[in-house]
Amino acid sequence: MLKKYLSLIKFSHTVFALPFAFIGLTLAVVYFHNPFRWQLLVEVLLCMVFARSAAMSFNRYLDRRFDALNPRTAQREIPAGIIKPQQALLFTIINSVLFVATTWFINPDTHICFYLSFVALFVVLFYSYTKRFTALCHIVLGVGLSLSPIGAFLAVTGHFSLLPLFFSFSVLTWVAGFDIIYALQDEAFDRSHRLHSIPAAIGVKNALLVSSLLHVLSAAFVIGAGVIGHFNWIYWIGAAFYGAMLIYQHMLVKPSDLSKVNMAFANTNGFASVVFAVFTIASLLV
Repeated sequence: MLKKYLSLIKFSHTVFALPFAFIGLTLAVVYFHNPFRWQLLVEVLLCMVFARSAAMSFNRYLDRRFDALNPRTAQREIPAGIIKPQQALLFTIINSVLFVATTWFINPDTHICFYLSFVALFVVLFYSYTKRFTALCHIVLGVGLSLSPIGAFLAVTGHFSLLPLFFSFSVLTWVAGFDIIYALQDEAFDRSHRLHSIPAAIGVKNALLVSSLLHVLSAAFVIGAGVIGHFNWIYWIGAAFYGAMLIYQHMLVKPSDLSKVNMAFANTNGFASVVFAVFTIASLLV
């Protein structure tokens, strides 16, 4: 049963945002000189898992009718009958409650993470509705995942700062860009079922241009973070690799050839986030 739910929420895709959460936490501890606590690390990890699990299961629950009609998604757990809709909804509720409950133990003096957890939960759940009325759904998804570095930073420090916001904006534009690439697969389906996305609104070729622009912005935020943070050469190796992966995924996907969309979406971006986080954290620790 656990394997079914892990498949439902695509647990492997946690690799996208989680490395940036580690960046935010390390910034708070090393760069801004705050004490490290193992308990806090566990709490941040739990928050990431619970929030993402709630968001993904709710997305699958809400999109179950469209998933059943789309040949690409018809074998997902709910339309295939592996998991019942009520079970997915209950799973969403349980993870939402666990997420909010976990934030209560963070920042015990101010409970700022607890109060902001309702905002964060609203954003990540609200995304699932956006394809019904706006092509900017990719941006909303980016906003949801961009909360990971600033959220982890806030968990340690209890206050906001400019530097982790640069990493949040890099996540926002990066995720929105690769989500547009992922949505290319459903351009015709979305248009025929009156669902909104950038590819459905402006076509494959123009959607790839928008995705490229967002990834240029993402690289710019990564560079900006390195400049204002005065990071060492180790960081810049990671930043160069991150930029190279952004370029590479756009080399894989062409308007006339979408056969490598999944490779560009999952593999390339997974490597980009993990390697970039490793070099960023290493640069802070050296």
